[in-house]
Amino acid sequence: MINLKRVANEIKTVGLYDLVLQDVQRYFKKNRVNEDEILEAIDKNPEILNDYMQTNVEYNLSNIHIKDIEINDLKDECKDKANKINENLKLLRELEKYTLDFEQSATLVIIFSIEFFVLFSVQYFIVLLNLKEWQWWIYGLFASSVAVAYWYGKKQSRVYAKNKQRFDECYLQTQKLLEDLENRGCITKSALLIDECEEHV
Repeated sequence: MINLKRVANEIKTVGLYDLVLQDVQRYFKKNRVNEDEILEAIDKNPEILNDYMQTNVEYNLSNIHIKDIEINDLKDECKDKANKINENLKLLRELEKYTLDFEQSATLVIIFSIEFFVLFSVQYFIVLLNLKEWQWWIYGLFASSVAVAYWYGKKQSRVYAKNKQRFDECYLQTQKLLEDLENRGCITKSALLIDECEEHV
């Protein structure tokens, strides 16, 4: 459900993907690459596509390059499956943030930021407010916050893993439904592809 022609064009022309473009340039050992070469590099080195997709998720851009199916003109046997596809596409867009590795997620950054703030506060209370007689209690509080942060991080890691699995299952189901509808002549998949990202235009 990713439009590879769009991917190649964006890697070549959008600054957000400069690091991905550099990987393609290193692959061909030259500075200028065209879209066909980018597609070839993606085909032979899937990590390039993965880096593109990870960049999108980090910046809250969707890798689902399929628009919802217009169901008004469809017959009953196609309409039910088209509705299911539209529901799946909505779910996929909601779950897409969980396809980012938890170690690279904003959630982990927030946890570390809070812990840094707590550590700074500990030092402030002990040194600047001259509360050395309370330092072991304060350090104990800090240790407790580390334990809570560790527990919360583990919990969120499981949430990411569970939702990533849901995303993968829904993605495969949607692909099969799209293929089935196209084989029945209900839709043309190429007509559903989104050719450009509004955020890049």
